[in-house]
Formats: sequence, structure tokens, C-alpha cells
Amino acid sequence: MTSRIFTIRFTGILLFVMLVSALKAFAQDKNRPNILMIIVDDLNDWVGYMNVHPQALTPNLDRLADQGTVFTNAHAAAPLCGPTRATILSGLRPSTTGIYGHNNYSTLVNNPHIKESELLPKYFERHGYKTMSTGKVFHEGSPEEAFEVVGTERRDFGPRPSERMAYTPPPGERTQTDWGAYPDRDELMPDYEYAQWAVAQLQQEHDRPFFMSVGFVRPHVPWFVPRKWFDMHPLEHIVLPLHSEHQFDDLPPTALRFSELPAFPKMDWMLQEKRWEKSVQAYLASSTFVDHYIGVVLDALEASPHADNTIIVFYSDHGYHLGTKGIWAKHTLWEESTRIPMIIRRPGENTSTRTHKPVNHLDIYPTLLDLAGLPPRAGNEGKSLVPLLDDPEAEGFHASITTHGYGNHAVRTGRWRYIRYEDGSEELYDHWSDPREWTNLAGNPQYAGVIEQLAAYLPERDELWDPRTTAGADYNDFFRDIIERRSRVQPE
Repeated sequence: MTSRIFTIRFTGILLFVMLVSALKAFAQDKNRPNILMIIVDDLNDWVGYMNVHPQALTPNLDRLADQGTVFTNAHAAAPLCGPTRATILSGLRPSTTGIYGHNNYSTLVNNPHIKESELLPKYFERHGYKTMSTGKVFHEGSPEEAFEVVGTERRDFGPRPSERMAYTPPPGERTQTDWGAYPDRDELMPDYEYAQWAVAQLQQEHDRPFFMSVGFVRPHVPWFVPRKWFDMHPLEHIVLPLHSEHQFDDLPPTALRFSELPAFPKMDWMLQEKRWEKSVQAYLASSTFVDHYIGVVLDALEASPHADNTIIVFYSDHGYHLGTKGIWAKHTLWEESTRIPMIIRRPGENTSTRTHKPVNHLDIYPTLLDLAGLPPRAGNEGKSLVPLLDDPEAEGFHASITTHGYGNHAVRTGRWRYIRYEDGSEELYDHWSDPREWTNLAGNPQYAGVIEQLAAYLPERDELWDPRTTAGADYNDFFRDIIERRSRVQPE
């Protein structure tokens, strides 16, 4: 009898302890911070708070920068939308996954390396978060398979006029590049819809902490936004980036090949047709437009019941050349193509901090887990940026790596940019004396020791994976050529 009473009491105590533990876990989950992740497509460092272009007009991003930590030396995992977004969402380098070109959701989840991982929104969902998304988050948007709630979904870059307005590519080439004041109303633009959807979600109460992603598409080409945004950047006052006629004189052939991808305007055409100022105006107008709708979302958060418990992470997927280095595109391993604006604001913060340490898209995944109090995910190749949020001079952040295709990498430190291409050719730039990267020092024996030190940061592996084996994969022809060429010499 005594034994039975003891067993009943012990069982009751055990159940009570389990109930208390469950209630504590539930309370902990309820108190976890929300995540608002804002992604912008093709936005380079021409934002007001970074003081790069004097006519950048981004008051809402400037406001966010005044409240959080600004990463002035942040760089893309790749200078192309698809592989960069794959890195952010998987926590793995392009050279680890072999994803160097564009991709869709099935491409990612069927990649043999990502199969062993867990995509960022799924990790948050498994740990009790409500995951929501709209706009361009993955390369092709916000797939329903990846999030619990998916909002307005327009997989395009907005309305276009029936005829090209500024740039017609040469015969046989296709490009989205064009610009002009079009359409006549913001309400016709995808980014307007994405912002309104986000506002509606932020106005609601949620039964769990949320992970919300909002992916804006401007200033991705075509640079079409309504006239009022162009009027904020009068053409007669446009300032052009500096350009050197001799900046290609000391570059290896592989670097030139990257810079001469077809379907993008060339410097000679821009100068002859007097279109340079107009292209810069259109890009600035598109950036001011998207900044406004980022502001709409930020205002909604501030007015919402979630204002005091939401982490904001803002970043662009890569940079963009607007005549810098003589090109109009991304697709390079140079500064203007890899450098991105990035801000993190923790709940309750209201002062600006700047860190100049080199960081990368790769670091976003582990940082968000750290900020949310979630367990680290084994296999993440980045590192948490929380130490830099606490101390902008924290040690341990030495280099950021950008990859563009198989075997092509850039190493960016606080002072240097070192590039090594698949064929072994190299570039080296000293940003203390040459911030525009006009003089390649790689051939100077004086810098052999510097190159040796920087080369130690290069990825230890370069995977070769052809996503054409995955149904529905969208692959870039430039990298298909690399795949086919390498497959002839790579072992099975």
C-alpha cells in the first residue's frame, strides 16, 4: 500500500514538474523576440547614411541607421541574386553548395549539401515561430513551401511600357535593363503591395513570436518608378562616379571577361548617347522609392503592439556598378558589386553604432539564432555578429569572402581586397590608398607577403554542382559554360 501511495505521489510530482517545465518553455517561447527581415534587390552603397553618393536620398534607412548597428564593411556572398539568397537562407557558402547561378526552391532543397542543413525560416518554424513572407526573399519570391504565411506574390519587377524608354540591347541579346518615369502611380508597383501586406501583418496580434521577411525589388532593373521620384533627383544636378580610362590596363583576361558580360550597356554607348546621368538619376530615383516603402513598414512596426520586441535586420543582396569600373551591372568581384548596406537593430536600441569590421551575408543566419536565443545550428559557416553589436571593435572578424562562379573568390579585409580567379590570375587593391580599386598591385613582388596572408582566407573547397539535374532549375548561361568546361577535367 505504501509503495502504491509513493508511486502515485512520485508520478504526480513528476507530472507537476513536467507541467511547470512546459509552462516555462511556453512562456519563454512567447517572450522570444520577433524578427523583421527586410531585403532589397540590387541596392549598392549609395544610401544616405553611408556617405558615398552625395545625392542619395534615403531618409528611412538613415533613420534606421540612427537606431541600430551599421556595418560599413559588409559584403555579399556572391555578386548575383540567386547564390546570395541561397547562402543567406542555408547558412552555407556558394563554394560549399556549388550554387553559383540562379535557383528556385526545389533547387535549394534538392542540393545535396543543403539537404543536410535546414533553411532559415524552417529552423525558426521548428522552434516555435510563426513564419511569414512576401516579395523576393528566395530568388523566385516567397514560396509557400518555405513559409507558413505567404502574402501578395508578384514574381516580376513591375509594369513596363509597350516600348523601351532608354536602352535597347544589341540584336540577339535580352536584358531587363531600361529606365524612365513609369508608371503613373505607386499603387501599380509590386513594392507598394509588399509594404501594404507587411503593414497588415504588423497590425495584428500573433499567438507566437514571428519571423517575417519582406523582399523589395527596386532598385533592380528596369529602373521604372513614377515621375515624382525622378523629380527628387533633378537631372541637371546629377553627380557621376569617378572613372579612369586606364583602370582596365592591369587586369587579367578573366577579370575583363566578367566585366564584359553581354546584355548590359557599355561605357562607350553611355558616353556617346549621353545616358550616364540619366541612368544614375533613374537608379537614385528607384532607391528613394524603395526607401519610402521601407519607411512605411518601419512606421507600421513602430505603431504596432510588436514595437518593443522586434529585431530588425536590413540588407541588400549585393551591390551594383553605375559606371564605376566602367560597367553597368553586378557580376564582378570588385567593391561596388560586393559591398552592401546592412543594419541590425535590437529591441530598445535608439542610438547609432558603426563597425568597420568585414562581415558577410553568411553571418546573418547564426546572428539571428543568437539574437532570438535559439540553439546554434551545426554546419553554419558564418559567425554570429552579436559581439559586434555589443562592441564594434570586437576581435575575430578578419575577412569577408565573395564568390562568383567556380573557383573565383574575393577576400575583403579592413584594408585589402584580394581576388583569385579559377585560372590562378589575381588582383590586389589597397583601400587605404586606392578606394576606387584603380591600381592592381598583384604583380608587384613587394606585396607577395600580403597576398600569401590573404590567400589563407580562401575557401578550402569549391563544389561543382549542376542544378540542371533538378526539375525546374533556372540556370545562368555564363555559369553553365563553367560547369561544362570544368566537367571535362573533373573526376566523376
